[in-house]
Parts: sequence; structure tokens; C-alpha cells
Amino acid sequence: MQARAGAALGGLFCGDLKRGLLKAWGAVALVLLVLLPFSRRLYETLAGPLLAQMPEGSSMIAIDVASPFLAPFKLTLLLALVIAIPVVMYQLWAFVAPALFKHEKRLARPLLVSSVLLFYLGCAFAFYVVFPLVFGFMNKVAPEGVAVMTDINRYLDFVIALFLAFGLAFEVPIATIILVATGITSTAQLASARAYVVVGAFAIGMLLTPPDVISQTLLAIPMWILFEVGIIMCRFLLPEKEAAEETKPEEPQASN
Repeated sequence: MQARAGAALGGLFCGDLKRGLLKAWGAVALVLLVLLPFSRRLYETLAGPLLAQMPEGSSMIAIDVASPFLAPFKLTLLLALVIAIPVVMYQLWAFVAPALFKHEKRLARPLLVSSVLLFYLGCAFAFYVVFPLVFGFMNKVAPEGVAVMTDINRYLDFVIALFLAFGLAFEVPIATIILVATGITSTAQLASARAYVVVGAFAIGMLLTPPDVISQTLLAIPMWILFEVGIIMCRFLLPEKEAAEETKPEEPQASN
């Protein structure tokens, strides 16, 4: 009897998961169909920060035969995924929420919304701030007599890497809150490790961004600032954790 009940419950969960996945992929497909007619215009917009820094009359090139079609299509598909993130996250929430306690739901809802907004903010920061500085620097340091002719596929891969790096880096406050909420660490411990965090931010910037000082610094500094924002948010969103840490008795030191 218990085995049948367990099987029925498992089938119900699998059915809910399947329906959620279908709705999520349906949202991606719908956004893709809407964006496809504008795929060329979307790529032109993405290439704007590079073309604005190139000499007048310069243009990008397509090395592969299919690149003029595949590069805009790839961009449109990725953009559809990014735009549909709220729907995907909502379906994930609808599947997970029934298993959460009330206090967990109260914390999870704002974190879920904030994580999406912060990812979008990171991508916008990369496009409007980082791209002009990086491409301007690279074009200025090009040796005399060298014509900068960027392949459209390689450019797309380059900017996607930067979008992902900055989008994920802007999730630092969310990661900080989760670490404190789960009891893995405390705000006091995080604050005392500030120097290590700064070094780690520059190390992550070196790993996630192309090998130029500007993009590495522009990733590391926001990560550090967002780390500080995360600590402040922990003190407001998790006051009980802060109070418990302050009243926690110190462990007696072992005598020799």
C-alpha cells in the first residue's frame, strides 16, 4: 500500500516537473519566434560598441560561409533564453515551493526576483560600461598599420563570455545571503574576510574575463561592492541570524 502511494506521489511530481519544463521551453520558443525577424538588427545593435570604436569605414568580417546566418540566429536564441528567464524561474518556483516551509518561502521569493534582476543588471553594465572601454582600449593599442577586422562569430563568443561573467558576478549578494541564511557563515565572518574577498574578486576577474586589465578590473570592483551590499542586506533581511551571532557565547580556550 505504501509502495503504491509512493509511486503515485512520484508520478505526480514527475508530471508537475514535465509540465513546468514544457511551459518553460514553450516560453523560450515563443520569444524566439517573436525575435527571429529582428535577428539581423539585434546583431547590429550588439556590434555597436565595437563598431563605434573602429576607424571610420571599417567593418566586421565573416570567415565561415554560414556565419552571416548562424551568428545572428545564435544571438537571437540566447537572447530568447535570457528574456524567458523569469518564466523559467517561475516554473522552477512552482515545482519547489510546496516542499518549502513558510519562512523559507518568505526569503526565497525576494531572492528569486532579485537574482533575475541582478543578472539583467550585470549584462546591462557589461554592454553600456565595459564594452566601450574594452573595445576602445583594444583599438587604441593596435600597432600602427594593423587593420582591426573582427570576425562576427568570434566577436559573439567574446561578448557572450563577458555577459555571462558579469551576469553571474552580480549574483554575489544573493550568494552572500544564502551562505548566511543556511548558517554556513555569518556577517561578522564575512566582514573579517574582506581582504581575501578583494583578492578573490580580482582572481575571478582574471579567470572569467578576456586577458586585459580593464575588463578584469571592471569585473572585480563591482564584485567587491556587491559583496558589501550583500553583507548589508543580510543584516536587514536576517536580523535573527545577526542577533544569534552577537549573543553566541565564546568557546573557552583549551589550557596547556
